[in-house]
Amino acid sequence: MTRALLALGLVFLWAPVALMAAFAFSDARQPFVWGGFSWRWFAALAGNPRMLEAAMLSLGIAAGAATLAVLAGGALGWVLARHGAFRGRTLFGALAAAPLVLPEVVTGLSLLLLFVALERATGWPDGRGVLTILLAHASLGAAYVAIIVQARLSGLGRLLEDAAADLGATPAAVFRTVTLPLLLPSLAAGWGLAFMLSLDDVVLASFTGGPGATTLPVLLFSQMRVGPTPEANALALILLLISALVGAVALLLRR
Repeated sequence: MTRALLALGLVFLWAPVALMAAFAFSDARQPFVWGGFSWRWFAALAGNPRMLEAAMLSLGIAAGAATLAVLAGGALGWVLARHGAFRGRTLFGALAAAPLVLPEVVTGLSLLLLFVALERATGWPDGRGVLTILLAHASLGAAYVAIIVQARLSGLGRLLEDAAADLGATPAAVFRTVTLPLLLPSLAAGWGLAFMLSLDDVVLASFTGGPGATTLPVLLFSQMRVGPTPEANALALILLLISALVGAVALLLRR
């Protein structure tokens, strides 16, 4: 019974992905109609500069946002796990975790109002575009990274750090030679999670983006009004294969 339920759950999760991958090779113009095997939509994708530019923009924003999220979220998680009780700690932790529980519509509208107010007060940022989307995605990813880093540090304890300090290491040396190597797996996991959250986001990018910064999810969502094209299936399959390759490399490195 347990195996049957597990198999049913896996089918429910992966059947839509398998159908999308299959229809990427369909010759029909309709994205969900089988018209015979063909590579035509991969060739059409290669000649679609708008979709390719949106994909490259999304990948660049996701990489930058994930990097900023690791830096900010790592610092947040470090403070929450290593600095014990301090005045305002409860409020600090609640604010750090707020993006995890707030609806993205609320977060996106709040960030839009913030950027508009900053532009009126200081002239920065100059409109909405790539930078504002990157900062919005980084703020969301930082909350996830902070939770991961805090959990990792709480599980490690301070034994190794205290031992290094007793042997004469400075706080900076302890962090560089003991804490940071132990944190690398959690930082890598946080980076990957923040990357995927950014690459998948529609709501924040819609609120904080502008006409010159259309990410791939926003582009695909806008196409839903007239119906998606089979080129979207081909691009989704390519991204799926890239994700599988990255996962396989990560598994090999872990072994």
